[in-house]
Amino acid sequence: MSKEIMNKEKKKMNPIIWFLIAIVIPVIIAISLTAVAFAIAGVNVLDWAKNTGNNIPVVNTLITTEEEAEEAKDEEKIQTEITSKDNEIESLTNELANLEGIIDQLEQEILKLENKQDNSSDQEESSNAESNMVKDMSSSLREMDNKQAARIVEQLEDSTAVSLLKQLSNKDRGAILEAMEAERAAELAGLFIDSDN
Repeated sequence: MSKEIMNKEKKKMNPIIWFLIAIVIPVIIAISLTAVAFAIAGVNVLDWAKNTGNNIPVVNTLITTEEEAEEAKDEEKIQTEITSKDNEIESLTNELANLEGIIDQLEQEILKLENKQDNSSDQEESSNAESNMVKDMSSSLREMDNKQAARIVEQLEDSTAVSLLKQLSNKDRGAILEAMEAERAAELAGLFIDSDN
């Protein structure tokens, strides 16, 4: 029985082997020899095959030309830039929200100070409380990053900003004014000088 099974398997394999030996291998050898002959003759076979394959409807999806590869690289580069810009926008938005929160907090403290000043019958107590708050706020500004402190001072009313600047040391005041926009820094410096006179 086993001999019959082996004979059947040999008969089944024979047509497959015959097909490979008689058709596939000679075709591969002929294509290879033709490609070598054209290459020796100076024809760029690879580019010709890409261009020809690119015109065939089903095959063109499998072949990538140099232009398509460059377009893919450009698209990937643009996508990377968009992602980095989106991340930058998100971080700036978060920073803006934080600064607006600090400004709101400072404005609330200013309103409290103004309300205390209006309601207080004793101007001396009011000025002491205000100066204490201004001292507290100026010490808070000293602890902050110069750029962030400058952004906050830029948004304050002139009188409040000058009061805060008076409480700062020359070094801290200079660093904060340096971090501000030039016009606003010049305006506050002028008010600061006028308030000393």
